[in-house]
Amino acid sequence: MKPAKERTSLWAKAWYKFRRDRIGMASLGVVLVYLLVALGVWLGLWGQGWSQVDGPMWAPPGPDYWLGTNIIGQDIFERAIYSTRTAFEVGLVVAVLSTLLGGLLGALAGYFSNRWADELILWLMGVLDAIPFFLFVAALAYALQGNPYAMHIAMIATFWTTTARLVRGEVIKLKNFEFVEAARAIGLPRRLIIFRHILPNTFHILLVQATIVFVGAIKSEVILSFLGLGVTDGVSWGLMIAESTQEVQAGHFSNFVTASTFLFVLVMAFNMFSDALQDALDPRKVST
Repeated sequence: MKPAKERTSLWAKAWYKFRRDRIGMASLGVVLVYLLVALGVWLGLWGQGWSQVDGPMWAPPGPDYWLGTNIIGQDIFERAIYSTRTAFEVGLVVAVLSTLLGGLLGALAGYFSNRWADELILWLMGVLDAIPFFLFVAALAYALQGNPYAMHIAMIATFWTTTARLVRGEVIKLKNFEFVEAARAIGLPRRLIIFRHILPNTFHILLVQATIVFVGAIKSEVILSFLGLGVTDGVSWGLMIAESTQEVQAGHFSNFVTASTFLFVLVMAFNMFSDALQDALDPRKVST
C-alpha cells in the first residue's frame, strides 16, 4: 500500500488543483447554499408551512407570498424550500448506499475475477441493466404496496452497477501491484487485503461516482414524482411541476417556473462540481 505521506500528498495536490478551478469552487458554493437551505428545513427553521392552505388561489408574488400561491392557496416559496430537503434526502441516501454497495460488489468481483463470484455479480449487473428503470420502479412500488421507500430501494438497486464496473476494473489492476503481493506474502486474510489495502485506493472513483449518482437520483426522483411513483409523504419539485400542469393552461406559471429553476440550478451546479472534482482527482493529473 502507498505510504501515508504519499497518499496525503496526492489528496493535498487534488485539493490544491480543485481550489484553483473557479467554476468548480463557484459550483461548490451554490451546492453549499442549497445544503444550508436543506439543513434549515431539517432543523425546522423554515419551509414548515409547505402544506398549509391559508392563501387565496393563484395569489401573485408579494410580501405575504414571495412567489405567489398555487391553485389551492399554498405558498409556492415554502413548498420549493421544503422540496430542497426532499432532493438532498433522496440524493444523499441513494448516493451513499448505492456507492457503498457498488464499491463492495465491484471489489469482490475484481479481486475474484474470472471465478464464480465475479460471474455471479456480472450476471446480476447485466440483469438489472436490462430492465427498464421506470418499469422496474413501478413494479417495485406495486410489490411494496405504497411503501414510501420503494423509490429509494429501486434507485439503489439499479444505480450501483456503474460504480461496481468501475471499481471492478480498478481492483483487477490494483490486485497485481507489489503492495498487494506483499500483503499476500505475509499471510494477510483476503478480507483485510480487499478492505484495508485495495478499496482505499479506489476512493477517488467512489467519491466521483457518488456525486454523479446524487444528481441522477434527484433527476429520477423529480421524474418519478411527476409520474406519481415517487414522493408520497411530502412535497418535491416533481410534484410541484405535476400540479402546475393545470395552472400553466390557465396562464399561471409561478409554480412551474419556481420548481424548474430550483431544480435546474442545483443540477447544473452539482454537474459542474462533479466535473471539477473528477479533474482534480484524476491520478494522471494529480501525480504530475
